[in-house]
Amino acid sequence: MLRQILALAFIFVCTSIAWVILGTTIFSRTYGSNEQLRGRVASTWGTAQQQSPPSATYTVTEVVSSTTVEDGKAIVHSKNKERQVPLPVEASRIHVNLHLTPRQKGLLWYSTYAVEFAGDYTFRNNTAQAQTVDFRLKFPAQKAIYDELQMKVNQRPVALATDEQGTVGQATVDPGETASLHVAYRSQGLDCWRYQLGDGIAQAGDFMLTMRTNFRDIDFADDTLSPTSKELVPGGWELTWQYSNLVSGFQIGMTMPQKLQPGPLAGEISYAAPVSLFFFFFLMFIITTMRNIDLHPMNYFFLATAFFAFHLLLAYLVDHISIHAAMILSSVVSVALVVSYLRLVVGLRFAALEAGTAQLIYLVLFSYAFFWKGFTGLAITVIAIITLFVVMQATGRIRWSERFAARARVPLASAG
Repeated sequence: MLRQILALAFIFVCTSIAWVILGTTIFSRTYGSNEQLRGRVASTWGTAQQQSPPSATYTVTEVVSSTTVEDGKAIVHSKNKERQVPLPVEASRIHVNLHLTPRQKGLLWYSTYAVEFAGDYTFRNNTAQAQTVDFRLKFPAQKAIYDELQMKVNQRPVALATDEQGTVGQATVDPGETASLHVAYRSQGLDCWRYQLGDGIAQAGDFMLTMRTNFRDIDFADDTLSPTSKELVPGGWELTWQYSNLVSGFQIGMTMPQKLQPGPLAGEISYAAPVSLFFFFFLMFIITTMRNIDLHPMNYFFLATAFFAFHLLLAYLVDHISIHAAMILSSVVSVALVVSYLRLVVGLRFAALEAGTAQLIYLVLFSYAFFWKGFTGLAITVIAIITLFVVMQATGRIRWSERFAARARVPLASAG
């Protein structure tokens, strides 16, 4: 009996080492090429975007005088210098639609999204004369595409001059009048979207930004403002930030939710596999001892390889099919290996009922616990406690010394 337990421990340790190597390989494959794959996604789709409010400025020409001394005489030089004067923003009405469309590269999903931006801003000319105003919209990212880009002043389209930083349009604003600027575009980004109220501590008066998402797992980026109101809508949320006179150094932002990552998930399941094999070996040992079934350590070795086959197949299937399909296919293969093998060793009833059920619990259900974000540890703990309770109740009346002695006499009787 002692030799059998030591043999099982040796098989368990060797299989655990194989799982550690497999898990390390999965994480190496996953993150070794992450930066390269992320760069490829960004080059074809776009990067994280941060939109800032448009600016409205007019040019003032001033005469600047300077004095120099030449041959002991003071000479005054005058030259014209242009200065950009900003018009204040009196009101902002912004609408943002975020459509999450994840892309998979290798063993990772990347949170790519499409954004529809539309903003209406009110500027006032507080001077006593008409001004030719330059309206500039800075692009939220340089490496991105901008479709249906438009700019209107008082509902009239303006000609645009675009460079790497953004686009500029001109219009004349009469003295004391307001200019209603409308800007809109469609674009694409990665991971997060932000709206910057201004540089440093910024002030925003009569401000409202409405954001609509096609996902419900919302997460606000660090150093950002929480919405003042939110409403659940079909497929997502409608979030509103509304302020009458805001002074803040924070921004408005949304971090895109992450899809279940097949690579890291397969790696975590592989690292935790020794725990599931321990539960399975423990239960098989108890059942075979209670029912006087002779399972040789070689039988346990093949059971361990069938468990390892599940994780090995899962690790290389997630490259090609969804993680759920890979889990189902790997589970079917591993359970079929165990049941078909124990059918020959012990019998169909034990193979299908006891061993098959135990494998479904301690391999399949145990592995699916990693899909329950935030509840994995609790799920595994519940499985362990239920297993302990069932085994304690089933073996409470067993006299283990007598049972071990009886099993020890079986080989002697056979040898006689």
